[in-house]
Amino acid sequence: MTKKTKNKYNHYTEDFRREAVRRSEGPDTSAAEVARELGIHPGQIYNWRRQYKRLSDKQFNTVGGVDYSKQESEEVRALKRQISDLKEENEFLKKATAYFSKPNW
Repeated sequence: MTKKTKNKYNHYTEDFRREAVRRSEGPDTSAAEVARELGIHPGQIYNWRRQYKRLSDKQFNTVGGVDYSKQESEEVRALKRQISDLKEENEFLKKATAYFSKPNW
């Protein structure tokens, strides 16, 4: 597990966070013990655990009619990429139409 440090704030790699959460969920260890071993605050492990559970595929995550599950987020990102591509195509076609509709004198 590696830990990155940037500026005055600690930035931890995804692998580091997942490993800390995995180790803290063991039957014979607590989040406080793992945090002490890793040199981080126990609250940080609880925050990461909550974040991973919130984003898990097993959980139905709907707030105010908006689905925040991982699968739904991936679909939204794909649709946004598709919209961006279609907007580019539309702009190109507008320019091409304007160019070819000019009379050739």
